Amino acid sequence: MAAVLITGAKGGLGAHVTRAFLEHGDTVVGSSRSIAQADFAYERFHAVPADLSDAAAVERLAQAAIERCGAIDALIHVAGGFAAGGAIPETTDAVWNQMMDLNARAAFYVFRAVIPHMRRARRGRIVAIGSRAAVEPAAGISAYSASKAALVSLVRTAALENRDLGITANAILPGTMDTPGNAPDPRNVSAAHIAELAVFLTTEAAAEITGAAIPVYGAQL
Repeated sequence: MAAVLITGAKGGLGAHVTRAFLEHGDTVVGSSRSIAQADFAYERFHAVPADLSDAAAVERLAQAAIERCGAIDALIHVAGGFAAGGAIPETTDAVWNQMMDLNARAAFYVFRAVIPHMRRARRGRIVAIGSRAAVEPAAGISAYSASKAALVSLVRTAALENRDLGITANAILPGTMDTPGNAPDPRNVSAAHIAELAVFLTTEAAAEITGAAIPVYGAQL
């Protein structure tokens, strides 16, 4: 089974993703700003708190994953955030910077820290959780949409730069999910299904899928 590093492992979607990999039989290093060993009752789970806005902290996170597991076979980058901000003229610097920090800069730090380990091992799977807004922007969320579009671009670049070693990189683009932060709606996408897709993308059956931005819109189509 694989050694998997999951960022945002304790969040609404992250908890589903973490449990899915643990139930798949993988060893998981789970990271969030605040996470504890007791959050997931599995022997194969290792909690490593980290602030992904701090490049040095992200480097330490990657090293901790290597020390605990011996490798990082898969990176599942779930961490991110949402703020609306209003129309472009109303969007403040604070909202713009927050979205870029949470959804683009953090991913860049994590990819930069993890990819060298994967290249040395000559194997790896990268899966990032994006958003439908990355490819279908909506009014009033310009900073969020732009930051998630940047994430998709980063994923596709990682796929191109690492295809020589068969390291894959893909993004999942969910619509609104049935996570606690969203209003209940029967059309919401199942977070459990997103987690199952993330697991699939790390398997040998998905070895030829790379550079993809996979839409998961369900009834919101």
